[in-house]
Amino acid sequence: MKKIKSNLVKFLAAFTIAFMAVATVQTFVSNNSNNQTVQAARKLSKREKAAKKYIAMRESGGSYTARNGVCYGKYQLNIAYLHGDLSPKNQERVADNYVYGRYGSWVNAKNFWLTHHWY
Repeated sequence: MKKIKSNLVKFLAAFTIAFMAVATVQTFVSNNSNNQTVQAARKLSKREKAAKKYIAMRESGGSYTARNGVCYGKYQLNIAYLHGDLSPKNQERVADNYVYGRYGSWVNAKNFWLTHHWY
């Protein structure tokens, strides 16, 4: 009887841990998808578009297939950031998320680029 209770307790503990792990992952994925949707819906001002184009032209000449070491695409992002999806749509989304997360705007990213020649 003690062995059955012990195994039952172990099973319930393992089940609880697994359930909590799944719930945590689902919350992270949900929040990440929500963030991507917000970024995709963002409308860029003329200044933002101009700054974004400026960086793209300096980084890759505007080519979605440009490569330089571990950097890839129009915005020369670390290829790991693209998670295997090299499509133009994904490059645009990831670049927007990267720039807004790091600099707050494309204009700020361009200003950093002008000083450092990278962003």
